[in-house]
Amino acid sequence: MSYPSSIQAITISKTGGPEVIEKREVPFPKVAPNHLVVKIQYLGVNFIDTYYREGVYPVSGFPFVIGKEASGVVVALPTDESVLNNPDYKKRGYKEGSRVAVDYLGSHAEYASVPWNTVYVIPESVSTLTAVSALVQGLTAISFMEEAYNVQKGDIILIHTVAGGLGLLMTQLAKSRGATVIGTTSTPEKAALAKANGTDHVILYKSEDTVARVLELTNGEGVHAIFDGVGKDTFESDLIMIRRKGTLVSVGNASGTVPPFPPIRLVQKNVKLLRPTMNNYTYTPAEVLYYGNALFSLLANGTLKTQVFQEYPFTTEGVKQAQIDLTSGKTTGKLVIKVSD
Repeated sequence: MSYPSSIQAITISKTGGPEVIEKREVPFPKVAPNHLVVKIQYLGVNFIDTYYREGVYPVSGFPFVIGKEASGVVVALPTDESVLNNPDYKKRGYKEGSRVAVDYLGSHAEYASVPWNTVYVIPESVSTLTAVSALVQGLTAISFMEEAYNVQKGDIILIHTVAGGLGLLMTQLAKSRGATVIGTTSTPEKAALAKANGTDHVILYKSEDTVARVLELTNGEGVHAIFDGVGKDTFESDLIMIRRKGTLVSVGNASGTVPPFPPIRLVQKNVKLLRPTMNNYTYTPAEVLYYGNALFSLLANGTLKTQVFQEYPFTTEGVKQAQIDLTSGKTTGKLVIKVSD
């Protein structure tokens, strides 16, 4: 297949605020022999995009194409015979024309050339929009609630914050496993959404004492596990709200990264502390296949339901606004960018 010499992509030329985001023309991505080429239809907006843009995570060079979540259609298959004959590759059933979701850094563009192991075939029962709105956050929810802390029937868990895309999926998954969910959020409107998605107890952290409320709800024992996407602002209170032998999973850094602290502080309750990333749970071909099948099965049977907050245009201003909205704390559910039909 012949490719265009250049494509439009969402880039940054330096780290900084949303003002450094620019849609610009870049060369068509290099197509490696083990890569699939995907024509992109939708992009998923995630906090990790802002971490690369701000310089929290290092980039390889400038201009840098941001984004690591997309969905679209396969337009070319790998050319490496060893890949084509790989049993794990064959299990995926890739074909030209397959609808797929992509988890690969640098995918916010009209086309993406990506290693086959980062590409998930979308089943007929799931739309391309649903797939992009669920991929990264859904895989995160499932892998974290299985491997970082295996949520079980009877557990009481706390989710900071509960009305975003990840928080809602974590709530749905935890409820399907028989857990009691306590969640924090900022407004009554978000609280209503969290309740509608299964949250048992919602705490409005701007007007309520979160620590006191959690301890009241747990008879002073604290929760079995905390999934904390806020970071710096909630970490100290997490150590109070976790119960003896509980697990604290640091999911994200919405308020900033957690400052260094002495691990000896964990001995008071024998607390387990993790700062995992989803890509280290979906690392091998077998893990990618396992978690991909789990995600699409849960979407197909209705256990997980995505909430799209807004579709933004594939423009400089559209992507800037999406990141501004995401970090403002005013959104619920998933933010997506429409690239093509």
